[in-house]
Amino acid sequence: MKAEIIAVGTELLLGQVVNTNATFLSEKLADMGIEVYFHTVVGDNPQRLEELLQLADTRSELILLCGGLGPTDDDLTKNVLADHVGVPLVQNQAGLEALNGFFAQRQSTMTPNNLRQIETLQDGIPLPNRTGLAIGCLYKGEKNNYILLPGPPSELKPMFLEQARPLLEKEFPTTEKLTSRVLRFFGIGESKLVTDLAEMIEQQSNPTIAPYAKPNEVTLRITAKTEDELSANALLDQTEAEILAKVGEFFYGYGEENSLVQVVVDLLKERGLSITAAESLTAGEFQATLGTIPGVSAVFPGGFVTYSKETKADFLGIDPALLERTGVVSEECAKEMAEAALRLAGTDYALSFTGVAGPDELEGKPKGTVYIGLAQKNGKTIVTENHFTRDRFYVRHSSVMKGLDMLRRAILNKN
Repeated sequence: MKAEIIAVGTELLLGQVVNTNATFLSEKLADMGIEVYFHTVVGDNPQRLEELLQLADTRSELILLCGGLGPTDDDLTKNVLADHVGVPLVQNQAGLEALNGFFAQRQSTMTPNNLRQIETLQDGIPLPNRTGLAIGCLYKGEKNNYILLPGPPSELKPMFLEQARPLLEKEFPTTEKLTSRVLRFFGIGESKLVTDLAEMIEQQSNPTIAPYAKPNEVTLRITAKTEDELSANALLDQTEAEILAKVGEFFYGYGEENSLVQVVVDLLKERGLSITAAESLTAGEFQATLGTIPGVSAVFPGGFVTYSKETKADFLGIDPALLERTGVVSEECAKEMAEAALRLAGTDYALSFTGVAGPDELEGKPKGTVYIGLAQKNGKTIVTENHFTRDRFYVRHSSVMKGLDMLRRAILNKN
């Protein structure tokens, strides 16, 4: 089945709201074996929406419309679709009861325009809204099928997962489903990754391989089309093995919602290890990144932010004479910072970051020059010299990601 997603809302065209609904729906539909061929955004204009529906009818069997189900005058999606398919709108009794209950609980008077939210297409299948008031709908036409969903993601997502998806599986059963696996890589650019996998990508059929560049990392989505999950996993396992044989050195984990910091914190927890840090140019960004992971306090007791020479000497006890001699943008400074942090915090590992985030050079070193030190309780201290590009923000983010990868590799090499 070919599907199309139409997002309705002038705020989307103006860039005031990001269209995350299309991404969510495409992923979920793909999991069901329904292929999305088109994404379109249209403003709150009935004539343009009708023109788009006429076009969609010629190329898609399933058309999902998101947004425009609310109580205001510009919420016209249901009205336009009802006129398009030639059926009237009717009030949904369950929706009306929920609407009355909502205003009774708030002890406020319901204005008449709220009744628009509980209208649905006659002969359509209502989709209750557990997290809002606007009722959705699945309408099956002679040739085309339509799903009406609310615009707010907090309403759209549960309505699709709990109401629309089970209905689609029942009404339009498919023998083939798409199963995907996401592989994550750090330390290799998209162009290099694609070059190394060029032969596989050129010859792909089933599974397919799709690369995606993200800030300081690359992901690969491999997708298999099969009738059952067992067969899909067998195909994905074989393709993954071929990929890792070529670029496995840079692979660090699985999953769309995963991250390098999550993998590192999980490793530290699993092995009963701890980390601290002494940061200069990153100004605490590495430690703040650790703090995004729940339960990180089990492996991260705290750390140091030492931006100036004086704080490096006062907080970490680094010899001021060494700082004057080598400068703060140096391998020696990074080494001293990491080893001092390790000693003071009593952890298993300590990372240090010092360098030039930009926009100007420092101590004769160009912007993007970064030294990262990794001190180990039972091992030697490692210092890397890095030359990152782009703006100040990107240099700092690149430094944090590189430090995380250094730590990940050290933990894995420990065993």
